[in-house]
Amino acid sequence: MSLVQRFAPDFKADAVMADGSFRELTLSEFKGKKHVLMFFYPFDFTFVCPSEIIAYDKAIPEFEARNVQVIGVSIDSKFVHFQWRNTEPKKGGIGPVKYPLVADVNHKIAESYGVLLPEGMALRGTFLIDKEGVVRHASVNDLPLGRSVSQLAETCPGTVSAGSHS
Repeated sequence: MSLVQRFAPDFKADAVMADGSFRELTLSEFKGKKHVLMFFYPFDFTFVCPSEIIAYDKAIPEFEARNVQVIGVSIDSKFVHFQWRNTEPKKGGIGPVKYPLVADVNHKIAESYGVLLPEGMALRGTFLIDKEGVVRHASVNDLPLGRSVSQLAETCPGTVSAGSHS
């Protein structure tokens, strides 16, 4: 069943923050403050992920202008996320991205969003969540299919407007 028009499942998990520090992150800390674009990807250090994750990073000013917090999630640990951030893109890393990477090591977040495969990895799920915590957009792609970050950024103004009618 789709999560659209339902409250997004909250979570509490370790994350590597935009400044490279570690801390526990919850979805609910953004409630009433920011819209959230949360995306899942299979693993750090994989062939499609770096270009997509770097594209999200390059679009951060556009998301920030729309009051949208970007959050990336995979089943890798915070230590693997940290290493990936500290590896330059030409060597297969992503560099210091300006948004949190959440470590879903117990797979509960991916499972609660319906993107966990039986093999234990996440599909490429994308969820746009309004300030009240309601999912306004959800899409799930198979592993080899990337996403268009520019299209997602263009979706945000409609989400902001839809959420402001209540």
